[in-house]
Amino acid sequence: MGVMPKNPPESMQHHLRHRLTEHARSRWPQLAGVDVRFRAGFAYIAGTLPDGQALPLCRLRFGGVLHTWGFALYLASRDGYQDNVLPSGYPTGSPVEALDCACGLYLNDPTVRTNTPSTI
Repeated sequence: MGVMPKNPPESMQHHLRHRLTEHARSRWPQLAGVDVRFRAGFAYIAGTLPDGQALPLCRLRFGGVLHTWGFALYLASRDGYQDNVLPSGYPTGSPVEALDCACGLYLNDPTVRTNTPSTI
């Protein structure tokens, strides 16, 4: 049996939750909040809509560095996550860039693809 990937340290989890929540508050007013759950080396990001409904957005793969995470977009058609590239053209980037990419798609804001990538 293989070794289960580890979640980031608790302090890094707290930082990621705080940063994504603050960014969503300022950039995505359509969301009432952001939920970040950690499991087996991944951070699962979901938006909370004003009616309380959870909107799965993306999954981040922890690679050991706070500022750079692998990116997978949630695909409702498959009810799962698919590795993807960010608007920068890279499969890894900042968590904020990943949130913006997923929200741009699911909240219908195509300008995200033309904005400069954000950093955490």
